[in-house]
Amino acid sequence: MKKLVIGVVCFLLSACLVFFGVQFYLKTGIFKVPGVLTIDDDVRDAQKYSELLTDIELDKDVKISEYYDEYNENTNDFLIDIVVPIADFYESKESITEEEFERRLTSEEGLISVLSLDEKQKLLAVDNAYWLDGFDKGAKYRYLHIEGESSEDVSTIKDLIRPLMQVFPKKESVLSFTQTGITALSRNMNAKIAQVGNGKYFSEKISGYLKRFDLTHTSNESSFSNYASVNNICSDWRFLDTLTDIGLDIVELTGNHNVDCGANDAISTFEKYQELGIKTVGGGRTASEAEVPLRISQKGTNITFLAYNQSTGGATLGETPGANQYYQDNAKSRISEAKNRGDFVIVDVQFNECNFYDDANENTTCDRADSAPGDQVGLFRSLIDMGADIVVGTSAHQTQTYERYNDGEIYYGLGNIFFDQIWWPGTTRSLGLTHYFWNGKLLQTKRFGTVYDESYQTRIMNEEEIEWFINRLNQAR
Repeated sequence: MKKLVIGVVCFLLSACLVFFGVQFYLKTGIFKVPGVLTIDDDVRDAQKYSELLTDIELDKDVKISEYYDEYNENTNDFLIDIVVPIADFYESKESITEEEFERRLTSEEGLISVLSLDEKQKLLAVDNAYWLDGFDKGAKYRYLHIEGESSEDVSTIKDLIRPLMQVFPKKESVLSFTQTGITALSRNMNAKIAQVGNGKYFSEKISGYLKRFDLTHTSNESSFSNYASVNNICSDWRFLDTLTDIGLDIVELTGNHNVDCGANDAISTFEKYQELGIKTVGGGRTASEAEVPLRISQKGTNITFLAYNQSTGGATLGETPGANQYYQDNAKSRISEAKNRGDFVIVDVQFNECNFYDDANENTTCDRADSAPGDQVGLFRSLIDMGADIVVGTSAHQTQTYERYNDGEIYYGLGNIFFDQIWWPGTTRSLGLTHYFWNGKLLQTKRFGTVYDESYQTRIMNEEEIEWFINRLNQAR
């Protein structure tokens, strides 16, 4: 009996030794060591995370770190920042190399978080990849990485941190609105379309670029007519394919030639736009119709788009079709109404034209904002003073300079995107603008260039051409 008791005791002692030995080895039970949370020194919100996780009990060690990488939609890590390269608003360069971007990342100079990006800086592309066009290139993505032996610990910490994560702009939430220059598919272009037989011929080199934006605008000065010829500014009906091929959403009718082929053609053109679902601004079948602003409400952004004809003729006379005549009181009232609603306000103006096209070389006179008759600078700046956010001139056949004025942007003249003026180099180019909005805020206005030649096929300028072009406009300022 004594031996049995001793045996039982020995067994129990052995069992206890094994039990507690396993706990000691595995650091469980009474020997359990709580997990330790480690936050790397380079984690920018380390203090915030530390305070949030102070009382958490961990089974195993957990480490929080951050790193930069390319865009990765499949990662389980948190996206905590997106940084992009920027330059001064007037910078002529459009793109930097990947090597330059990496250097900036190391020095932390010339970069900004997209959450701080606004229209006062210029967003640069990286190897021609512009972040706001694709949202997956042209930026560096900073991720928060949480790792540990216990998936339950990691999951718990992620659940606690998740509410702190920011929402970033993405394609589904950013509104892209492109404004292009003067369109007048007429005169010698009528002869060309008779030869090629296809309106898409003129847009085939640019349609892919312009179609990708949410909204695409042009100022079309020419109505469609059965009487279009090489001698008038009226368009062969086949040119409709040119406009639809670029994905046209908004046509501005402030031009002074829309009634050149008569009221009936101007009205039928207007009605064709309505039939195609193309919105109009700055012109109409009557004065009351012409002066109605275009309101845009899309992707969380509200825009009031106003457009006027000032001093160039072609304005509607009450019950006749034509352009919306500029009156200061009307502009002031309309802008005030829009700002009271909280809208972003864009105002386009057809002003007097500069006509210093005196040779076949590069005459820069018309590049200047004050080169046309009248006080264009004073008028455009006064619209900003009234509350407009962006003012754009749509009468200059040769692109004019641009500026930031007070809290707004002014582009004095965009130039020709589609026209037959090939005699002077300055009239074959145009400045295009793409405005990017997020939650009602203007993130950027990207400037791009177009050019055509004797073929009348408009194309996008390459990197060298646009840098030269922007630099030239900067010199004119």
